[in-house]
Amino acid sequence: MPNDRSAPADTSRTPTVPDAVAPAVPVVPGAPAPDAVTPAPVYPPGVAAVPDAVAPAVPEGVALAVPEALAPAAPDAVAPAVPDALAPAAPRGYRAVFAVAEFRAVFAAHLFSLLGVVVSELALTVLVYDLTGSPLLSALTFALGLLPYLIGGTLFAGVADRYPARRVLVVCDLLCAACVAVMLVPATPVAGLLALRCLVAAIAPVFTGTRMAALTDILGEGDLYVLGRSLLRIVSQSAMLIGFGAGGVLLTVLSPRGAITVTAVTFLASAALLRFGTRARPARSGDGGGTLLKESLAGARLILGDRRVRALMLLFWVPPMFVVAPEALAAPYADAIGVPSAALGLLLCSMAVGHIGAELFVGSALSPRNRSRIVLPVAAVGLLPLVVYAVRPGLPLAVAALALAGAGAAYVIGLDQWFVDAVPEELRGRAMTLLTAGLMTVQGLGMALAGLAAEFFPVHQVVAGSGILGTVCTLLLVAEVRATAPGRMSDTEGRDRADRHVTSG
Repeated sequence: MPNDRSAPADTSRTPTVPDAVAPAVPVVPGAPAPDAVTPAPVYPPGVAAVPDAVAPAVPEGVALAVPEALAPAAPDAVAPAVPDALAPAAPRGYRAVFAVAEFRAVFAAHLFSLLGVVVSELALTVLVYDLTGSPLLSALTFALGLLPYLIGGTLFAGVADRYPARRVLVVCDLLCAACVAVMLVPATPVAGLLALRCLVAAIAPVFTGTRMAALTDILGEGDLYVLGRSLLRIVSQSAMLIGFGAGGVLLTVLSPRGAITVTAVTFLASAALLRFGTRARPARSGDGGGTLLKESLAGARLILGDRRVRALMLLFWVPPMFVVAPEALAAPYADAIGVPSAALGLLLCSMAVGHIGAELFVGSALSPRNRSRIVLPVAAVGLLPLVVYAVRPGLPLAVAALALAGAGAAYVIGLDQWFVDAVPEELRGRAMTLLTAGLMTVQGLGMALAGLAAEFFPVHQVVAGSGILGTVCTLLLVAEVRATAPGRMSDTEGRDRADRHVTSG
């Protein structure tokens, strides 16, 4: 059967085909001379069109010609689609975050150090009580874990931007390990133990703020960062449940100082993971010529002086300040409703369980756009479950209300994206450090105010009042956040697409 390669043998007939007739030849069904179709090379512009037109009429002649005419284009057009269809799906959601090797190192380091801190807090409380027999000094060890956050986060925030992030994180871990090592010395007096506890707490916001800012370098500023922050929060909530239990078990087989030794090991393990598991990156802003204190305070003024950033930061702070009331008053409330002491554990862990469950759902089931959309509505109603305490509920209803209040904290996932979008990169470390310091401080303040109010009012009324007052304050903040929102601030997915486009370019 003739094909394009046999055309030279028929060139004697090629000149007899007029140009005017050539287009019409393929249209005649059953043409006696299918070879007339073959001189496609004589009419280059029509090569692609002629086979398409004659394919039904001359299947045999064209069947051989079509692959050669289309061969150069067909593989290019089809090849990209085949691997996409056959290749395994790229990881999404939390799996995509864990696919980043540097984040896995950060995650493991966070887990080590957090469990160590929780165990050390419990062990140090027991140690101080054993040495002094004073419930006040024993309780003070917990309070000292919160109060220095404001000092460290305000006065030393400049460290997070002034020096390379990896260096700051490793040095912070080593300093904490050194403080814990001194606690192990039997000759260390109680005042020294408390002072070392304060120092560790002052370092904590610098470490946490630097790590939060470093996540934007490791995961980018889009959805991976948001989910990475979510995972670290989930670990923090889980550590409160697991860490105290693990600490209690350790104290049954080890002395308080022996349990504190575990903390020193976890800090060293965290430092090693961060040193060898993350890349060295330059500082965000160099030495501005001033002292560290001046630079830290100047950064705080710039951050809090920005109306948008200030509104977002307050939305991080205010709901947690009120939601801690039922936790702070869990023991007296359990006594007031006459439940056994074992029920106290349910009251204390219900909020954390609700928070973990909601954050996992929002992070894995909702798109970035939808996570952004629920920020303000969920924040506005997140404290309302506490109003149930007005009727002095029994244990089942109180546990359900606390779990719902914990679930209300899921608004923070979308808020993380808004905050990182609003803060200039050169101030990001200081902003994250100040955010962490303020969050811990307002929670401590909320606990203290709830305890003070419970001296004058019934516990259930204090908790219900916290829910009402907190909702009013949050609604005012929601209005302020709306007023300061840029035109497309809620469209985080569009921002992510823009980031990917720039990166791919």
